[in-house]
Amino acid sequence: MSNDQFDHDPEGERLPIRIDTTSNGEFSPVALTPRNIAANELAHEWASENAKRKGVPRRDFMISACGAASTLLAVNHANAHANAMGERSVIKNGGAFDIPAEAALDTDAALEALSGNEFIFDVQGHYVNPAGDWLKNNPAAGNNYRWVQKTCVQNAPTDNLDYLQCLRAEEFIKDVFLDSDTDMMVLSFVPSKRDAEPITIEEADATRRIVDAMEGDHRLMLHGRVNPNQPGDLEDMDRLAADFPIAAWKTYTQWGPDGNGFFMTDDAGEAMIEKARGLGIKNICIHKGIAFGPKSFEHSLCSDIGEAAKRHPDINFILYHSGFDIPTPEEAFTPGQGKDRGMDVLCQSLIDAGVKPGSNVYAELGSTWRFLMRDPDMAAHALGKLITYCGPDNVLWGTDSIWYGSPQDQIQAFRTFQISKEYQERFGYPEMTPKLRAKIFGLNAMKPYGISIEEAKKHAASDALSNRKHAYLERPNPSFTTYGPKTRREFLNFKALGG
Repeated sequence: MSNDQFDHDPEGERLPIRIDTTSNGEFSPVALTPRNIAANELAHEWASENAKRKGVPRRDFMISACGAASTLLAVNHANAHANAMGERSVIKNGGAFDIPAEAALDTDAALEALSGNEFIFDVQGHYVNPAGDWLKNNPAAGNNYRWVQKTCVQNAPTDNLDYLQCLRAEEFIKDVFLDSDTDMMVLSFVPSKRDAEPITIEEADATRRIVDAMEGDHRLMLHGRVNPNQPGDLEDMDRLAADFPIAAWKTYTQWGPDGNGFFMTDDAGEAMIEKARGLGIKNICIHKGIAFGPKSFEHSLCSDIGEAAKRHPDINFILYHSGFDIPTPEEAFTPGQGKDRGMDVLCQSLIDAGVKPGSNVYAELGSTWRFLMRDPDMAAHALGKLITYCGPDNVLWGTDSIWYGSPQDQIQAFRTFQISKEYQERFGYPEMTPKLRAKIFGLNAMKPYGISIEEAKKHAASDALSNRKHAYLERPNPSFTTYGPKTRREFLNFKALGG
């Protein structure tokens, strides 16, 4: 498909920084607060005014650095006046996007704030194969993704699945590698029965080969999906390790074919760990923090992680979503007085097991940071806790895209987010320095994934994909859209997939 088919925003009506209700399909979309709504309205107002002041069309302004800066400044303004927006909460003072006011109109100032030369390694990415066997086995399953139609294919027929093309590998590559500063990504999987995977390991590997064909070596890495409480998955680990360049195993402790999950410390979890060790692939990526229903809530918690890490110090436990319970706001954590959900359970589990910061537990930010962008207090508490208890070298960048479209807005927001001095002093949270951000953006993931940063940078600077990006940026065409469900009805339809 050509770019023109996806350029549905010629008037610049979409904001480059997206504070919306989009979910990754694992939790019901959460309504925006009055403050969030006010921020978006103000961002639109400022975008129109600033485009006129710069003498450029609104679309041109939106795709510029000034457009992103103007939007983040509007979010700052609304957050700083939350108590005037009809909310009961006090003024939001936990953090802000550190951008000078002049960046809304001064291109150099905007680029100074929003650009960076960090090596960005996104350890959680997804896409869907619109021609896969999952649709052949169950043609109706594609209808559960019909929410994509609203934001992707304009005037698409309602009697076919053309809109799934928006989630295919080619669009994934454009969103991730052309429209964002991402250098590397790990392709991950959603939980499913063995005959109902929206993307199989064979298809994921084919996408890796597409990138490799563009000389994009080391750009994409693969997970091997393992649900040890599902017959056949443990046995299949041998095939996955033998036939594919598996960099890590992906599992969902809150999922099971009968609706029941498992713990990493019970028989199923231990069996998977031993199998991973025997195959020499010692990274286990564990989905933690978003329950898939009442039966799975206890298994979504990180209460088992400290003990598992203590038992197996040679295994890297990478926690997807960092144990974040997305619908529940995060607050400060006091050891011994933690709550019974969210990141506090992770922190207490590590303390109880004597697992020190910088050990073998890594916290990943996919969907978590995307949700945190809407609330600076929540963002400050979450990042502060992860950096403190997992360690500044053990927080990993992830975006859960393609569900959120291009991850560039998440990158720009993280580049500029700063925990307030007040929160640093009150709670002992760290300052978000360029060095710390660079670690989280990519350097931290190099250790568990066994990648040399020198080699990775060498490939990224000179491969054909980099050359293609340079040509694309002469006439960029970002869509500023998101693909995940945005309403409860869309979410429930998506969950009907059985994933």
